[in-house]
Amino acid sequence: MKRIFLVATVVLFAWCAGAQNVQLHYDLGKDRSYLTSTVEMFKPDKYGSTFFFIDMDYGVGGVEGVSLAYWEIARGLKFWESPFELHLEYNGGFGQFKATPFNGAYQISDAWLFGGNYPWNTADFSKIFTLQAMYKNIRGKNDVSFQLTGVWTIQMLKNKLTFNGFADFWREDNVFGTQSTDFVFLSEPQLWYNLNKNFSVGSEVELSSNFAGHKGFMVNPTVAAKWTF
Repeated sequence: MKRIFLVATVVLFAWCAGAQNVQLHYDLGKDRSYLTSTVEMFKPDKYGSTFFFIDMDYGVGGVEGVSLAYWEIARGLKFWESPFELHLEYNGGFGQFKATPFNGAYQISDAWLFGGNYPWNTADFSKIFTLQAMYKNIRGKNDVSFQLTGVWTIQMLKNKLTFNGFADFWREDNVFGTQSTDFVFLSEPQLWYNLNKNFSVGSEVELSSNFAGHKGFMVNPTVAAKWTF
């Protein structure tokens, strides 16, 4: 859900920016009012890059403690000078809820993705954009699907302000009552004010359509803090 996904061609920037971080968000969306923690790591090496994040929601559906856990892990591979990378990715998770007199749980369908990504950046790495195009397999739903992803980072005001985020568009069959949908859109732009090199405060806005059991378009902002290691 929260991604600051850079590529091996911007190793120096990624390392200096400290792509390992922990975030805590308070969701201000309608009827949401819960906390989400995010752990992110990006690590480049001579053969590409590794990225993962883990999201946990707390207190949703009457649950005391973790009510949802979700993670993504991706590996970029390259054995050449071109900035193009092969891209391998796995997504999955689960949730739980309280429903008198019984409790319940659900699975977030596993997904496997394969494709490639290509980055663009300015000479000083203050502006970075990566485009990903992938084949996607969603367990129990779509054996043959696709996903397009754009990821960006923009540093402003001498790195005091950071605007980053991602936008995903993919094919997934979902049923809402008597209606069905074929596509999902999700974007999570973030704006951070960097108080120092480690601590930032800011906001994220989740923009989604037909996502996470909700038909149609939704806007869910957060207030957040981030610690970068």
